[in-house]
Amino acid sequence: MLDEPLLPEGVQRCSPARFLVWITLLVAVVIWGAVAAFLIFGWGLGVTGLNNYFGFGLWITFDLAVIALGAGAFFSGFLKYILGIDELKNIINLAVIVGFLCYSGAMMLLVLDIGQPLRAWFGYWHANVHSMLTEVIFCITCYLIVLTIEFIPIILENRQIHKISLFRNLAHNFHIVMPLFAAVGTFLSFFHQGSLGGMYGVLFGRPFALREGFFIWPWTFFLFILSAIASGPVFTMLISRLMESFTRRSLVPYSTKELLGKISGFLLCIYLFFKFLDTWAWATGVLPRSGFSFEEMFNQVYGQWLLWLELGLCGVVPAIMLVVPTLRSRPGLLYAASFLTCAGVVVNRFVFTVQTLAIPVMPFDQWYTYIPNWTEWATSAMVVSYSAIVVSLAHRYLPLFPKERQLNA
Repeated sequence: MLDEPLLPEGVQRCSPARFLVWITLLVAVVIWGAVAAFLIFGWGLGVTGLNNYFGFGLWITFDLAVIALGAGAFFSGFLKYILGIDELKNIINLAVIVGFLCYSGAMMLLVLDIGQPLRAWFGYWHANVHSMLTEVIFCITCYLIVLTIEFIPIILENRQIHKISLFRNLAHNFHIVMPLFAAVGTFLSFFHQGSLGGMYGVLFGRPFALREGFFIWPWTFFLFILSAIASGPVFTMLISRLMESFTRRSLVPYSTKELLGKISGFLLCIYLFFKFLDTWAWATGVLPRSGFSFEEMFNQVYGQWLLWLELGLCGVVPAIMLVVPTLRSRPGLLYAASFLTCAGVVVNRFVFTVQTLAIPVMPFDQWYTYIPNWTEWATSAMVVSYSAIVVSLAHRYLPLFPKERQLNA
């Protein structure tokens, strides 16, 4: 056991040399992404795989996916602080950090994707009050601020920082008001998750995404919320499992993981019920009224297999595995079902982002195929590596997991 003064008391960590090698590898990926970002800032979006047909691509798919998967932060906070499910205290710190990384990483890519980063402030100062994206940009920014505030007391729990009375008292006061921040975060995240889906639902010129409404909102508003809260908790659980694999230590009790799987399973069932209704109503109602058929929404590349992958293999299958107690109690099946659930959300965001733009909607149009190039992959990998660096530092120097010492005694 290492006795570094900055390490949490009574825990075991790898040697500084091994940790430095790991961080160096991650930093190398960040540098690769930074080079790509420099090219994009200098020469514009023309150096990417984006074009006049695909203004949205890998970055927006990545953004929408991680924002949905980062819902584990606000929903776990809602369950822990508002509904009082105390079992989630074993993973709530990690949920906050994962949420912070998902949202801050998404903001990094949005700076690249807007094309003219120096005008990023236009969205705040010259807000288009008729656009759902205006609500999204304000809510995401405010929620990132909330996540930062929630992250601060975790940092203040560092072994050496906690010895300073000012920071110790500050951390204590933060914990007292944390239910307030959890409630604010829930409000902000619910609305921007929904508005991201609503943005697609009102695209009248894009029949693949177009949906009818419930009052003033298209159905996709609610489907995006349901899919986010169904996948977010198990994504956080998968991150904890990945950390356990790397560190070879037990960090979260299996009972907590099983609880998260159970919650996600039932929410996934609710989502799938409405998603199947949505797909049926879209195929038999929305499309015919728009002058299109169900078959015209697919081709050899963006085929129906994506729909059945999302609803079947990444929908019905993991829902059954997570809801049935005898299946959920087996770690391998729990982790597999959690991975499929998260993959289903990624597929959903991909088809709404890319397939929506690939489908010809005018008589002179044709099918187009989008292929992201290395600059898009490099910058996306940069965000993943940045997240891994923060999680690695947090795990090494902060007491993230209350039961770690007990589980590894």
